[in-house]
Amino acid sequence: MLLTERSNPRTRDIDQQSTVGILKLINREDARVAAAVGQQLESIAGVVDAVVLRLEGGGRLFYVGTGASGRLGLLDAVECPPIFGTPPSLVQAILAAGPEAALRSLEGAEDDHLSGARDLVRAGVTARDAVVGITASGGTPYTVEAIRKAAQIGAFTASISCNQRAEISALVDQPIEVGCGPEVVAGATRLKAGTAQKMVLNMISTATMIRLGNVYSNLMVNLSLSNRKLTERGIRIVAEAAKISLEEAEKALKEIGDRHDCTEVHRR
Repeated sequence: MLLTERSNPRTRDIDQQSTVGILKLINREDARVAAAVGQQLESIAGVVDAVVLRLEGGGRLFYVGTGASGRLGLLDAVECPPIFGTPPSLVQAILAAGPEAALRSLEGAEDDHLSGARDLVRAGVTARDAVVGITASGGTPYTVEAIRKAAQIGAFTASISCNQRAEISALVDQPIEVGCGPEVVAGATRLKAGTAQKMVLNMISTATMIRLGNVYSNLMVNLSLSNRKLTERGIRIVAEAAKISLEEAEKALKEIGDRHDCTEVHRR
C-alpha cells in the first residue's frame, strides 16, 4: 500500500478528540512536512537549475496535475505574473478536465490517461520547455501519461510526489519525492501531501525567478503595479532599493508612466 494511503497510527483516535485536540494532532503532523521537504533540497535545486536554463533559452514552464495537485500547480502559475512581472505564457498549468476543474472536483478525470498526453500536445509543449508533473501518489494516469509525452517531445521533465519509488519518478529527468508520511485522515492527500507540494512549488518558482533576475536583494523589482496595494508596495520597494524617500520613489514611478513596473526606476 502507498504510504499516502496508509492509516496514521498517531491519529487513530482523532474522532474521539475535542476540537482543540483535533487541531493539535493536525498541527503536529503538519510540523513534519517542512523537514521532509528539506530532505529533498538537492533534487529541488536540480529542477530549478534545469528550468532556469530552459526559460533562458526561450522555453516555458508547465505544471501538470489533477485534482488538488493540479489546482496547486495552477495557483503557483497564476501568481507569477503579478509577483514577478512575467507574461502569463511563461509559467502555465495544465489541469485535467480543464478550467472547470479549478472550481469543482472532477476526480474521474485523473484516470483518463489519453487526455494527459493530448492536453500536453494541445498546450504546444516543445523540446525547449520544462514540464513538472504533480501527483501525490506518483501514479496518477493523467499525469503519468502527460509526462511520458513530454519526455518523448524532448522537454525537461520533473515530478513532485509523496511516495518513494513512485511510478512517475522513473519517467522523469529529476524526481522529487517528499515522504511526509500517512495523512491525518487516511488518504486525504490535500493535507500533508498538499502542503508539501505547495512548499516545493513555492521553491521552484521563487528560486527560478530569483535566478532570472526578477528579484533584487529580497525585493520583487519586477512587480506589476496593477492596483493600489501593489502600487504602494512598488513605492516602498523603490524607496528601499534606491535608498530614497517614499515621496521621491512615488515621483520616480510616475515619471515612467505606463510601464507598470519598478524595474526601470531601480536601473536608474
